[in-house]
Amino acid sequence: MTAKFCLIAAASLLAGSAGAAGSGPTDPQIAHIAYTAGSIDVEAAKLALQKSKTKSVREFASEMVRDHEAVNEKALALVKKLHVTPEQNATSEGLTKQAAAVHAKLEKLHGKAFDQAYASNEVAYHKTVNGALKTVLIPSANNGELKSLLETGLTLFSEHQKHAEHLSASLK
Repeated sequence: MTAKFCLIAAASLLAGSAGAAGSGPTDPQIAHIAYTAGSIDVEAAKLALQKSKTKSVREFASEMVRDHEAVNEKALALVKKLHVTPEQNATSEGLTKQAAAVHAKLEKLHGKAFDQAYASNEVAYHKTVNGALKTVLIPSANNGELKSLLETGLTLFSEHQKHAEHLSASLK
């Protein structure tokens, strides 16, 4: 199973959660999904920082750690302010499971093969997460502050996707 396939499975999982209840995930579920997605990208970036010697890959990975940790900190502050407990759900569990599979595959790679696989995974992952934000998470969010944070995240993560696409193309 390739990293891209794992992320396509995660996208299917995200789409499935929206239709399951008809109205989409709840705000506590959305908070957990968003936080989980950010944490997954931080972990992938930290692996890239450990394994890659390529300056452009390391710079990208550093950006992912910095930006996703910052958004997750804002998310934690918001749920604390709103007295909301993020709710684990099938989508966040599925994302975690798929990420573990991708992480295991990336750990086995070295050098250029790792760099290319990491960059390709980042493109696919950001496409998946950005698509879920646009079509499921933002439309399903009821709290205005949560919706605003997700919209801000989408703007930032769309830039990440472009950066990942550029990085991936440069490594071929």
